[in-house]
Amino acid sequence: MIESLEENIEVKQSNIHGKGLFTHKFIPKGQEIMIISGEVIDEKECIRREEENNVYIFWNGDSYIDTSNTEKIKYINHNCDFNCEVLDRDESSLLLVAYKDIKPGEELTIDYGYEEIYKACSCTLCS
Repeated sequence: MIESLEENIEVKQSNIHGKGLFTHKFIPKGQEIMIISGEVIDEKECIRREEENNVYIFWNGDSYIDTSNTEKIKYINHNCDFNCEVLDRDESSLLLVAYKDIKPGEELTIDYGYEEIYKACSCTLCS
């Protein structure tokens, strides 16, 4: 189920920032969209990579997951009026789930959830 939906997600230019993730299909609220996985690293390595400006690391409560080598999830952009959320799955992955109904052509977004993002945010809620 998740794999077939992920096939309908494409990376293209975003009005938010750089590239983003967009859907070709309607996605109902609560639908699992894709598994978020990547290289599992420890806290020390996470800090080192973040100091090198790696911004593609997720935390699942147990592990840090570096998604910088993925094809899609690394392009998900922040929006304070997000339409997706990240939920726990297991020690080495997370799930991207629709937080509300998402229309075809709409960009998939999440709330990055760290203070620095809100200072620089230019989404419609912040501007």
